[in-house]
This record gives sequence, structure tokens and C-alpha cells, in this order.
Amino acid sequence: MENQKNNFKLRTDLAYDSVSLYSSKVINGLKETKINIENIEIIKHEVTSAASEILSKAVGLYYTIDLSKHNFHDHQVSNKIENSVSYVLKEMLKSRNLLGKKALIVGLGNANITPDAVGPYVVDNIVVTRHLDVNSELSNGYSVVSAISPGVMGTTGIETYDIIEAVRNKIDIDYIIVVDALASSSIARVNKTIQITDTGIQPGSGVGNKRKEISFRTMRIPVFAIGIPTVVDAACIASNTIDYVIKYLHLEYNDLVPQVNKLSPGNLDIEFDSIEEPTNELKEHFLGKIGLLSQDEQKNLFEEVLSPNGYNLMVTSKDIDLEVEDLSKIVAWGINKCLHESLEGE
Repeated sequence: MENQKNNFKLRTDLAYDSVSLYSSKVINGLKETKINIENIEIIKHEVTSAASEILSKAVGLYYTIDLSKHNFHDHQVSNKIENSVSYVLKEMLKSRNLLGKKALIVGLGNANITPDAVGPYVVDNIVVTRHLDVNSELSNGYSVVSAISPGVMGTTGIETYDIIEAVRNKIDIDYIIVVDALASSSIARVNKTIQITDTGIQPGSGVGNKRKEISFRTMRIPVFAIGIPTVVDAACIASNTIDYVIKYLHLEYNDLVPQVNKLSPGNLDIEFDSIEEPTNELKEHFLGKIGLLSQDEQKNLFEEVLSPNGYNLMVTSKDIDLEVEDLSKIVAWGINKCLHESLEGE
């Protein structure tokens, strides 16, 4: 089956978003597997060279940990998510015989801008041990771990890649784990997803601010990337909203909308992404010609309208402070549990 690729230049760092663009779920060279760890769903995508060209994603493994159905502010739930992060990371390290080897954790981003502070927040919670190993004081069950937060070029004047390369050339490390905030093309994914990949990262690519790639190709050692989508652009929000409005009207038209207290709209629990598309006749009935546009065509239209005026803003959630703080701790302790055997039971 031929893959139909759209013309919309997707602003996203998520492989899951790129795969979801296709009405046909059959993509040449892509293998999808679903894993369940303590009731946390993980979607694994194996991207080959054929799928890489279609999806505009590097060849490698992409794991998407879905948090949409979980309250990660709850301690017991967050512990399960930490274990999922640890599981995925451990699988990747095992496949390359890197478990127990020397790691460098790099927290990308600007600590002064909350949606971009995931990397620095994670580094703040990493259990670093290299100084103990240097002094021959490292206990059994702990790996040699270093961590840096290099800041951003706007405040340091130095390309992030150059700082990481300088550290990589100075100290003895076997692999790098890069952590960063990402951009998504879906409002349903913002602060609801953790992506882990073995392909490295190109900082800022999701928001059109590309920096030099940090990967095996450039660093000469394995580079793993962990990211949380914290922003989405206005064109995608508008398109998502139109799509959800059509689906809501479709449910209401068929008397399928759950009855809720009108004073508490937050109680309405509809998983819009899992609702079947209404017919074109109904779409046109609800929203006229706009309703007949595909999501890709909608995004193209909204981008054309918003971008020339500088209105295609990057947007985040109103409770981003709490979301980033808690998600960063989850990622940090997922890394800690993976790299330090003695912390696994904690």
C-alpha cells in the first residue's frame, strides 16, 4: 500500500506524531510493538531506512511512554512510570552491552524558561558518582555517572554541541544520555508523553531552531535521547480543536455525549483521538467546507494564515511549572534506577 505523505511541515520531535499523520497505518519499513509495564503502555517503533525517508526520522528505535490515562502526580503512579523509563533505557543499554559502563547525562535547555527547563531539572535530580570513583569510594551497585547542564547558546555564546564534545574528549565516558524538552503536533501529547530513542537529538528542531546534531555520528559513542513534549504551535492547536469539535458534535448528534454537571465541564471525559471520524456529509453539515478539510490541510491553512503575521506561537499548559517539575523527577529517577542497581528497589 502506498504511503500518502502530506505537504505540511510538521513541528514535532515525536516519532509517534509522525506515524499518526498517515491515514494508512501501514508504513514501509516501520515495525510497531506495544509493551505494558505495570499498566503503563509503551509503544515501540523500529524505523528502518525506508521508513526513515517517509517519516523524516533517523533510523533507530523510538519508545513512546503514554501518560494520558495516568495521574503522574500520584506517588505510586509516578513510581511505575519511573520503572517504565528504567525498563526502556535498560533494554537499550543491554543491547549494546553498556550496562554498568560510564555515562554522561546532559540536560539541554534553559532553566529560566519553564517549558524548556526539563533537561536542567533532570540533571538536578541525577545521582552523580564520578567524583566517588575518582577517589576510589564508589560502592557496589552504582555506575560511574557524570552530569552537566550546558545552558543555551543565547546565554553562553557557545554551541551546545561544542560544550558536550569538549567534556566527552576530556573525561572517560562510554555513552551519553541527552534529556530535553520537545515540541508536539498534538495537544493530547503535551506533558503526557515521554519519548526515549537511541538516535540522539538535534536540539530545537521541533520549534524551527536547529542546532548541531548530538548523536553517535557526531560524538563517536552511543547517544540516547529522552524527551518530554511541553509545547505545541498555534496552527496545530487550531487544527486539533476543529477535529475535536467535529467529533464532539458527531457524538452529540447521536446522543452519545456523557451527561455531566454543566457547572463542572472538567468531568467530561472523552478520548477524542480514539473516536471514529464522522462521515464527510456530517462534517460539512457541522462546519461547512472547513469541516471537509483533512487535518493536514487544516494545518496548512492555519500555518499560512498565522505565520506571516508572527501569530503561530508556541504554546504550553497553564500548570507547566508543576508538570515539568514532577515529570523531570520521574525521568531522573528512571535514569537513576537504570544506572544504579542499588536504587532499583527504592
